This record gives sequence, C-alpha cells and structure tokens, in this order.
Amino acid sequence: MENGPKSQLTEYLRRAILTLELRPGQDLDEQQLSNDFNLSRTPLREVFRDLAGLGYLELRAGRGARVADMSYTTLRDFFLIAPMIYRAVLRLATLNATVDQIADLKQAQDDFKSALRSGHAAERALANNRFHEITGEMAGNVYLMPSFQRLLIDHARIAMTFYQPQNNGMASNLTQASDQHDEIIIAIENRDAERAEDLADDHWSLSRDEIERFVMPTGLALPLGSLSTHSA
Repeated sequence: MENGPKSQLTEYLRRAILTLELRPGQDLDEQQLSNDFNLSRTPLREVFRDLAGLGYLELRAGRGARVADMSYTTLRDFFLIAPMIYRAVLRLATLNATVDQIADLKQAQDDFKSALRSGHAAERALANNRFHEITGEMAGNVYLMPSFQRLLIDHARIAMTFYQPQNNGMASNLTQASDQHDEIIIAIENRDAERAEDLADDHWSLSRDEIERFVMPTGLALPLGSLSTHSA
C-alpha cells in the first residue's frame, strides 16, 4: 500500500482505536482529520467506509463517523464467540498457511517479544494484534475473517483497558502468552490442527481469566465465557 495521506490516516485511526487513544463510541472530528492529513471530504470518507467495513468505525446518517462502541451486549457476545473463532482460525491456519506467511508470523512474534521487553502497553497490544491478524490471513476464509477482525479489535481494546503493568500475575501471563505463540507457530509448521485447536483454547483461557479478574463483580461466580445467549 502506498504511503499517501489516505494510508497514513488509515494507519493512524487503526492504531488510535486499538490503543484507546480514540475511545469506544468517540465521535471523529472530520474537519480536524481533514486538516491533519491534507485530505478532502471524499477520500476522508472513503477511509471511514473502509474502516467501518472492518469493524473499527460506525457510520451514522447525518451524524458522521464514530469509533465502534463496546457495550454490555458486545462484551457478552465477545466472550461467547471468541473461543469458537480462535479455534476455527488456528485449525484453518495449519491447513492453509504458506511458507511466506509462517515467516511473517515468526517476525510478528519477534516484534511481540520486543514489545514485552519494552514494557510499553500500546506496542504490546499492537504486536499481539498483528500476530493474530496473520493467523487469520493464513486461515484465508472469506466468511470467518469479518468476525475475526472485529474480535481482534475488541480484544485489543479490552486488553488495553485492563492491563496493569505493576501486576506480577499479568507479567507472568504475558510471558506464558509469548510461549504459547511459539507453540502455535510450531503447530502450524507441523500442520498439526488438533494441537493448534488445543493451543487456541489455552491461549483464550489465559486471556479470559486475566480479564475476568478485573471485570467480574466480587461474589459473582459465573465466568463470562459461560454466559447464556438468553441472559438479560
């Protein structure tokens, strides 16, 4: 992709949304963005439409664009569907990954490890997001990708919300997550779909358990991943 104003705006909005520089539900200032990136209204709105299609933005008739919101309903749906989608993506990745994609995944893992050493939460979230984006590219399923893309957006934002750098348990979990990334790469290289699915479960459980410690009210024992689709 060329590094013109549209590409620069797209990258800025993606990073700002994933790292919560732009908050869920926040309105975008079209005039300010137009000035900052030297874009007229038409290409600006083309970027908005593209990002809305990927799940980053919401477009409202007569009210402009805003960052995709996160509500109780979206969080409930996130915890219900995430383990199923992660399993499907990693299974398909083992079947369809190319040599070049595996090389890209290894580079993304190196970047994730560098971000862990830096201690910078935003860079860690972006590197982790890129690692999983590549597994989605490996899966190569046109029906699965829209759901997986939205899942990754909200997973990054949830992780940014509840990340506690002084938490020793969190630091240990991040190390474990990095180890699981290494194992995922091995499973994909070995075309071991069953192992990849098991790792998807382990990786999701690690993330879910950490988030639940910050989200769940004291005394509420029901895990978020067990919520009924009929719950109010």
